Amino acid sequence: MDGVKIPFLDYRTYARRVLFPGVDDHPALQETSTPPSTEKGLRLFGQLLHTRPFLLTFIHTLEGQRGFSMRDRGAVASLTMVALQGRLDYATGVLKQLLADLIEKNLQNRAHPKLLLRRTESVAEKMLTNWFTFLLHRFLKECAGEPLFMLFCAIKQQMEKGPIDAITGEARYSLSEDKLIRQQIDYKTLTLLCTPPEPPGGPAVPVKVLNCDSVTQAKEKLLDAVYRGVPYSQRPRAEDMELEWCQGAGGRTILQDEDATSKIEGDWKRLNTLGHYQVADGSTVALVPRQASGYNIASSFTFTHSLSRYESLLRTSSSPESLRSRAPILTPDQDSGTRLWHLVKNHEHLGDPKEGERGSKMVSEIYLTRLLATKGTLQKFVDDLFETVFSTAHRASALPLPIKYMFDFLDEQAERRQIGDPDVRHTWKSNCLPLRFWVNVIKNPQFVFDIHKSSITDACLSVVAQTFMDSCSTSEHRLGKDSPSTKLLYAKDIPVYKGWVER
Repeated sequence: MDGVKIPFLDYRTYARRVLFPGVDDHPALQETSTPPSTEKGLRLFGQLLHTRPFLLTFIHTLEGQRGFSMRDRGAVASLTMVALQGRLDYATGVLKQLLADLIEKNLQNRAHPKLLLRRTESVAEKMLTNWFTFLLHRFLKECAGEPLFMLFCAIKQQMEKGPIDAITGEARYSLSEDKLIRQQIDYKTLTLLCTPPEPPGGPAVPVKVLNCDSVTQAKEKLLDAVYRGVPYSQRPRAEDMELEWCQGAGGRTILQDEDATSKIEGDWKRLNTLGHYQVADGSTVALVPRQASGYNIASSFTFTHSLSRYESLLRTSSSPESLRSRAPILTPDQDSGTRLWHLVKNHEHLGDPKEGERGSKMVSEIYLTRLLATKGTLQKFVDDLFETVFSTAHRASALPLPIKYMFDFLDEQAERRQIGDPDVRHTWKSNCLPLRFWVNVIKNPQFVFDIHKSSITDACLSVVAQTFMDSCSTSEHRLGKDSPSTKLLYAKDIPVYKGWVER
């Protein structure tokens, strides 16, 4: 990482990604031409939004509607914060009143006070996330961003040292048991000499790959090395490049994930790997822009389209536990019905329950040592991030004032309602900041940096985020043989992290 500049997103892109996740062209952020009558109406509505009694009544009225979904609450909270970002003092006053109303409602309904701010069931909770997003951007850039980026890079690098299945997203090295390759995969590390696409005639770059890497995986590793330090959005995509294997005397072979040489057994078609083409250690390869020929488009579109759809399904699954079980088997070639596989055939969706059961019931203890080894490699990076976030004074900068301001407000609300239990106050603060802001940022570093997050990296970051949340909890976790591997993995570390939180 020496000399690599951290690719922070600009403030506008960062805020947009947190406020409107997954939406790159939100209408609220577009310059649009509207009829004068509509313009006048919007201007008058904008004035009303800056009238506190109206805004509070407006939000409470919306929340009283039966059809006002969780998604609607999030949208209203984000749009409100965008409209009020020029007057954050006013927005803060509105947020405090909404939170006070939420606390009162929570107590009137006799809900357990610890459940406050636990889920996004109100506009106030999402507004709180957005409030921290606006006000902690500087702290992210100056303090917490560096250890978060280093953790992301360390996870990515460690995962790529071993085989990663291009179809299922499972890997030999993982923090998540659900994303661990169970089978023994034989592989060798190769060093390829890559001729970069630009500048022409530039020096070859040595790049480490695996002989079991699919062609697309190899291209991504080559691009990472050639465009080291270049933000992800400013470099070519793997699907836009051809990988040429230079074999001397002018001989060149274009390597592809699927071609006429792909091995087909029954209804299974295997992705081509570097080993399939017998690419040797020390070979020279070149990345060249894909030619827009009919052959190339036809042969590459199906797989690239299918794999990107598959990756997005993996990324948008609701939890790490669901990644493996919900991943569909793709059939890119609908006519022949062939199923793609890379390193491991996924039998769980093929009506072969015995195979699926055998895979999922393999003794976890066997794999815990492998998870622990990966965890040990990443330990320093997790520690550095947690220590920065939990520290009250880091690099001569005190605890960010917005955090102190909001924590003081919650203490004041607890005193006003005669809630003396310190565990309740601690839980409010944990649900307020770690759960509402930090967990979101740790799981989604692409909200902060110009990077690409793969499904295996996503699964590992989810384990780190869960550990972060456990460290902020006052309850003791009793471990047993049925405890999830994520709890066992960091069992000895969580008490240490809890000490940092209390500090």
